[in-house]
Amino acid sequence: MTIRTFAAACITAATMASAASADTIVDIAAGDERFSTLVAAVTAAGLVETLQGPGPFTVYAPVNDAFAALPAGTVETLLQPENKGQLTNVLLYHVDDRKLTAEMIPNGSNFFKPVLASERLCITKGASGVSIADGTGESANVIIANIMADNGVIHVIDKVLLPGTRPACH
Repeated sequence: MTIRTFAAACITAATMASAASADTIVDIAAGDERFSTLVAAVTAAGLVETLQGPGPFTVYAPVNDAFAALPAGTVETLLQPENKGQLTNVLLYHVDDRKLTAEMIPNGSNFFKPVLASERLCITKGASGVSIADGTGESANVIIANIMADNGVIHVIDKVLLPGTRPACH
């Protein structure tokens, strides 16, 4: 099964499973083809029900191109059942347990605690927008902010955030 076929099956399953509740973070992601790899990953990690919960959540949602930019084979490896723990950690690094709109992020560089409590993100807000430094020292850019869901908010990013060393906040 290809990633695209797996993602399509996961989107269908997530959409059917969430038909009773509308406009959760999962519903929005499942309804947008730009997030098919993210939805496949959330499904493989068993996090669909969690992210359909009451929240609040802020999800920094990488687009498919962000996953495609990872080294060859990374996504396929993470989606394997034996790597569920590692996949879950990567995904929880993209979630905050508060509803943080772009307007709520202070100017400058500030540490934020994702749900993956052992890690930190450095979110920088300035005239050029919002960027998020991860544990690799690389930064993702928020390319679409404030997609509102019933249980939180989605900020679309152009890079998959990876845990590692605590990023420097300048």
